Amino acid sequence: MDARPFFVGGRETPRRPGLGVASPFDGGRVAEVGRASPGDVEAALQAAERGFRAIRGTPAWKRAEILSAVASRLAAERERFARTIALEAGKPIAQARAETERAALTFRTAAEEALRIGGEVLPLDVLPGHEGRFALTRRFPVGPVACITPFNFPLNLVAHKVAPAIAAGCSFVLKPASKTPLSALDLAKVLLDAGTPPEAVSVLPLAGAEASPLVEDPRIRAVSFTGSPQVGWEVRRLAHRKRVVLELGGNAGLVVDRGADLDAASARAAAGAFWQAGQSCISVQRIFAHEAVFEPFLEKLLSHVDALVVGDPLDERTTVGPVVAEEDAARIESWIDEARSGGAQVLRGGSRRGTLVEPTVLTGTRETMRVRALEVFGPVVAVEPVRSALEGIEAVDRSDYGLQAGIFTSDLAVAIAAFERIEAGAVVVNDVPTYRVDTMPYGGVKASGSGREGPRWAIEDYTEMRTLVVNAGTTART
Repeated sequence: MDARPFFVGGRETPRRPGLGVASPFDGGRVAEVGRASPGDVEAALQAAERGFRAIRGTPAWKRAEILSAVASRLAAERERFARTIALEAGKPIAQARAETERAALTFRTAAEEALRIGGEVLPLDVLPGHEGRFALTRRFPVGPVACITPFNFPLNLVAHKVAPAIAAGCSFVLKPASKTPLSALDLAKVLLDAGTPPEAVSVLPLAGAEASPLVEDPRIRAVSFTGSPQVGWEVRRLAHRKRVVLELGGNAGLVVDRGADLDAASARAAAGAFWQAGQSCISVQRIFAHEAVFEPFLEKLLSHVDALVVGDPLDERTTVGPVVAEEDAARIESWIDEARSGGAQVLRGGSRRGTLVEPTVLTGTRETMRVRALEVFGPVVAVEPVRSALEGIEAVDRSDYGLQAGIFTSDLAVAIAAFERIEAGAVVVNDVPTYRVDTMPYGGVKASGSGREGPRWAIEDYTEMRTLVVNAGTTART
């Protein structure tokens, strides 16, 4: 199989052997992608400097036009992109279509935000002797951006990094996940076809350890990273004075209060826990249900779990596909076994077949168990009773992570208490923490990272504010 080329400053590389992309479902070879060399990395950094000069001089209307064209192309070619996502990431095809639609929205939103990068006029005559003085603020693109993305959303998480970069007027060098580089390469071609200055676009298939120049090189002025906390905080350390945005995962908690709509809560909890086999940073991992409704909620949840279909991601009936690799499936299975050995009860699932992990529901878990304390990143959820909604809120907050949380309640005071007491980037009321619309700010605190994604907020990280102070004098001359 010929190796697919990658992009250095908008130019396709020669077709040389590199990284094999395999299906997580059956291990079949999907594609061969050229692997970037250290020389390619250096060439991409040089191109990014030239590309920055080109794209920062591109007027806002043109940047918006480029981004809108990309959004239209993604919508028009939804099936092609969705099939690529399903093949390389193992995501069920219906969910892959949803990701493509979300990526189109991300680009449309970035196009709109490109036209709204503004500033302020500030009066400075706040003290005697400062008459006739005022200041203007304006945001300027920060420079070339390094984007490092994970496997679980191989198209939309790339969109969340590169679309705001273009909107802000920044060139970028992207390192997609080694297991899922195909969507990013297809997107790069669309970006170039839409008129993005070529030297502003580089996509480098690399192993993680080979990407250190993208973090450390002073020609890169900002780094946006999504991945594990261990790697993310090391990126922060190595980046020195650069802008750094980190989205580092979580173990999202959900509270189900007495008086909540149990039909809605159970259906959404099942969807939130097992969407794309739980491989989402905001997958529902911990549920705390009020003891007054624990049994009926659990019964409804299990009925939804029983209706899930595990299997081939290209089968329209499949709702839970494989996890990305067999070593990940083995790790998830070992964590389930550890919980079972520690006294937890496995109500559903608990085993695997290759990379297919059964949707697993546990109860009787403890906070020290890995299925509760760490990010499982698989189709596993723990459900426990609590004596009150406030006890559930406290349980959700007892975590090293703080990305998103959810609560189902009919009590406004309880909803406000969750918002005030749970240290997280977002609290979702009457839905699961898995809920995300791509126009909203998204990011976390504690071990979950720093900074926010969403085009408007990412543009703030990709730009810097400058102030112009004007002394207009105290009298006008005629």
